[in-house]
Amino acid sequence: MSSTESAGRTADKSPRQQVDRLLVGLRWRRLEEPLGFIKVLQWLFAIFAFGSCGSYSGETGAMVRCNNEAKDVSSIIVAFGYPFRLHRIQYEMPLCDEESSSKTMHLMGDFSAPAEFFVTLGIFSFFYTMAALVIYLRFHNLYTENKRFPLVDFCVTVSFTFFWLVAAAAWGKGLTDVKGATRPSSLTAAMSVCHGEEAVCSAGATPSMGLANISVLFGFINFFLWAGNCWFVFKETPWHGQGQGQDQDQDQDQDQGQGPSQESAAEQGAVEKQ
Repeated sequence: MSSTESAGRTADKSPRQQVDRLLVGLRWRRLEEPLGFIKVLQWLFAIFAFGSCGSYSGETGAMVRCNNEAKDVSSIIVAFGYPFRLHRIQYEMPLCDEESSSKTMHLMGDFSAPAEFFVTLGIFSFFYTMAALVIYLRFHNLYTENKRFPLVDFCVTVSFTFFWLVAAAAWGKGLTDVKGATRPSSLTAAMSVCHGEEAVCSAGATPSMGLANISVLFGFINFFLWAGNCWFVFKETPWHGQGQGQDQDQDQDQDQGQGPSQESAAEQGAVEKQ
């Protein structure tokens, strides 16, 4: 019994020891440096970006009142959300005829491309920044000794900067189109019953686009974060060291060129005095 209990205790301690060793090996002071601190901000705002866009849902609607006394006022409520394939969303348009009651219609437009690209980029940014933080905090010696890691990090950072600019701009334009397609006035304009004298249509529920607007803001914040981090990542690459070495060599050459000229000028002055 004692041997089995000791074996169980050692088995329980081994995962804990591994976790303790992993946490002890992390250098939390790296987060105080710009390279690590900006990565944390990128990780957080990537979550905010794809979370606010991917979780959005709203409602639009209209009111249809038939002039026929046989039918009451009909309220139309249409729910929509990510990925904003509005042409697949159905709603029932009431008819004021006595023969038929309603007709199935769809919203207009498909804005899934910019929305899905925005969310996908946010997810990839989340995973990349999380992996980069692990390398910065746990394997920083490997990052500084192997020059390929800073070069790869710099190229990926520049790529994400460009993609965030494209994604934020594209989703901002797509969101503007979504607002135009989901307005109550657009809903009443698409219903044929509202164009005749058979019914009177009015605006219903207006969708709240606050969360979607915030997602566009988070997209541009991510762009500025990645653009600002390009400089700090570039300082870790060999290209930055080569540039400083060339500047130092030029300064040394200039000092060497000025040294003999000053000495020769002093000798000429002494000769003239003699």
